Amino acid sequence: MEITSEKYSVQYDAAAKTIICRGALRLAGMEDYAPIVQLFDKVLEDHPSTLRLNLQELEFLNSSGINVLSKFVLKVRGKADMQLIVQGSTAIPWQERSLKNLQRLMPNLELTWD
Repeated sequence: MEITSEKYSVQYDAAAKTIICRGALRLAGMEDYAPIVQLFDKVLEDHPSTLRLNLQELEFLNSSGINVLSKFVLKVRGKADMQLIVQGSTAIPWQERSLKNLQRLMPNLELTWD
């Protein structure tokens, strides 16, 4: 599964059980994020025991995108037998602040840095 545009891509590698987000997600609002939310929901239907969310190449994410990520983390939290590992980059300033907030939503979320 993959969603691509000139400015970003979101793909799911089923073999690696990894969602990879790249580029700059500056979509106008929640309606524009709907295809990404659908991709996230389809991944949850696969119900991997461990899921990675690789954001190491996601250079920008606006507030609507952070909202989408937060809601996704809450959905994963509702699945008691699923572990979520979020991979971030210390080279991208917004990630350190924002990704740590995801741990508040899901305390057992594992946050790793490149």
